[in-house]
Amino acid sequence: MVKRYLSVLSLKEVQDLLFSEFPPQVLTGNVPLERAAGRITSRPIFSRFSVPEIHLSAMDGIAVASRDTVAASEQHPVVLENAVRVNTGNIVPPGYDAVIMIEDTWQEGEKYAIRKSAAPWQHIRPAGEDLAESEMVLPSGHRIRSHEIGALATYGITLPEVISVRIGLVPTGSELVPPGTRPAPGQVVESNTLMASAMLEEAGARCTRYPFVKDDPALIRAAVTRAAEENDIVIVSAGSSAGTHDYTADVIAELGEVLVHGVAIKPGKPAIVGRIKNIPVFGLPGYPLSALTVLREIILPFLSAYGLSVPAPETIRATLTSEIAKEIGQDEFVQCTLGSIGDRWVVSPQSKGAGVQMSAVRSNAYIRVPFNSEGFEEGEAVDAVLTVPRRTAENSLLLTGSHDPVIDYLTDMLAQRRVPLLSTNVGSLGGLLALKKDECHAAPTHLLAPDGSYNTEFIKKYLPKTEIDLLCVAERQQGIVSREGLHFSDLPGRQFINRQKGSGTRILLDYELERQGISSSALPGYEREATTHIAVALAVKSGEADAGMCVYSAARSLGLPFVPVATERYELAIRHEHRDDPRVEAMIKTIQSKDFRAVLAVLGGYDSKETGTIRTVS
Repeated sequence: MVKRYLSVLSLKEVQDLLFSEFPPQVLTGNVPLERAAGRITSRPIFSRFSVPEIHLSAMDGIAVASRDTVAASEQHPVVLENAVRVNTGNIVPPGYDAVIMIEDTWQEGEKYAIRKSAAPWQHIRPAGEDLAESEMVLPSGHRIRSHEIGALATYGITLPEVISVRIGLVPTGSELVPPGTRPAPGQVVESNTLMASAMLEEAGARCTRYPFVKDDPALIRAAVTRAAEENDIVIVSAGSSAGTHDYTADVIAELGEVLVHGVAIKPGKPAIVGRIKNIPVFGLPGYPLSALTVLREIILPFLSAYGLSVPAPETIRATLTSEIAKEIGQDEFVQCTLGSIGDRWVVSPQSKGAGVQMSAVRSNAYIRVPFNSEGFEEGEAVDAVLTVPRRTAENSLLLTGSHDPVIDYLTDMLAQRRVPLLSTNVGSLGGLLALKKDECHAAPTHLLAPDGSYNTEFIKKYLPKTEIDLLCVAERQQGIVSREGLHFSDLPGRQFINRQKGSGTRILLDYELERQGISSSALPGYEREATTHIAVALAVKSGEADAGMCVYSAARSLGLPFVPVATERYELAIRHEHRDDPRVEAMIKTIQSKDFRAVLAVLGGYDSKETGTIRTVS
């Protein structure tokens, strides 16, 4: 059996090894024109015939010999003895070298009269005007664009020759179920080969996804053998992550050799690189973000050895909103949200967990922390690599602070206004601190002061010299979610799931505990934290906790009993100086709309009488 991580190589060492072990080669093939968009041409493509192949009329009119029209003028009209009626697109017969528009003629008997001479070749599309036979249509190494398909058809190209890299994707794992299936406990939806196929075909490769293979060495061996016989590259998914059923490296070693087992990258360390009969074979880790990193940083760059074009993403210099710490000795890739505030770019790290797939969905950039670095400090300028077009990032609206389910619906409504909303859940207090540093456009907040008021006292404390506008999203019900309809007084001795320190929900909980004379130590699980209301409700529904505190809409969405504790004011804090930002204006108008109030009514647990109102804290 191959020893795990016998020799972990750096990312650069792995990239260099691939190019040295597998010399560059260009594999070609012909594809039907209707499937050629996005493929890379392997050689120049030349027109098979001229377009047009013969002289054509560009107007409705008469075909004439220009020499017969020389004497025509307003004072001396000429009646043409030799002219032929033609329509747009008709062939211009031999012997004629001009077309006169029909409105510039009149008939005298069966002949045409004119008052103006015709220049040679006027209103005629000469043969080869668009392209002459044997002229080049596209050069080699060109990614065929969708609108070029029509042109290739026009020039007689039906089977263009393109770079043809065949990649076989073999998903392994007894726990896998097909997409669209709701997994039972212990099962996992197979998504990595879907992601890999989309990414690799976008680069111009041709992918085949093979059926799932259970964790059986003989079955994996047979599947990998078949894939190696039918493809130029093989990728085995999910068999290289940590676990008792790790057969990928052993199978590759039996059929060929393992070149790399372990790469000094995070996420993605369990990656495998091997060879079977000169065919490169890769082992993808099972965690989605690990698989994404290996595809993006190792496999996609390697495809350039086959002549495929992998565009380099754009990088933006931005200010980091919180520190990123890591150990020296590995390259780390951190998903981020990037946006422009005023005249500067700011970037906020997302969750680092390799299994947290939504961090990649919610992000629009990533940061690479280099091999020999211990990380980056808060406020440091870093390079953020875009995963969306720059224009999309420029239009993004950054929200940092408290979570509420209605923010998802606000995100959807703003997307219809072409304003991407990127939300980071750090709690109400964390949001105000981000707003203080001008690192977000708005901070959702619901902080309860000892006097029973919401938000204003905290803004005066943490942003004392900044004019802040508070946009009311709604007044909402906070309460106890449980499976048994527990009240606040029932919490002592019950397993609890809490919100993070600095969140408005945590402050409300502590306020009520003190008011009712209940010690936090009486709540087992008080120290366990969740970052969203949905996460609290889910922990209760799954049985991990007996109770937690969340908003009514979260409990309702999971069908759980809810006992109200308080009605609080949920607002968006906005620096007044950013009120005229078009993205902020779009957000305000959306929240003030009837459609947004309708969403609140459907979700339940919200009072919208104050929705859209703005109060200013100086």
